[in-house]
Amino acid sequence: MANSKRSAKKAPEKREKKNKKDSQLVIRLNRELRDRFVDLCEELDTSAARELRGFMKEFVRRHEQ
Repeated sequence: MANSKRSAKKAPEKREKKNKKDSQLVIRLNRELRDRFVDLCEELDTSAARELRGFMKEFVRRHEQ
């Protein structure tokens, strides 16, 4: 019968992400606008969250100078 013990492999160390996402922003918006935005993001093979983070980074960069 085969040995049921797992090999004693060490779990790989998790790398810390440079810009770890540790917060959320909740917004209220019109359902139609949200749906159109999400649909367009899917068509462009991106995510709504990625696009909104990009917008926020650019906005902060422009206005903090």
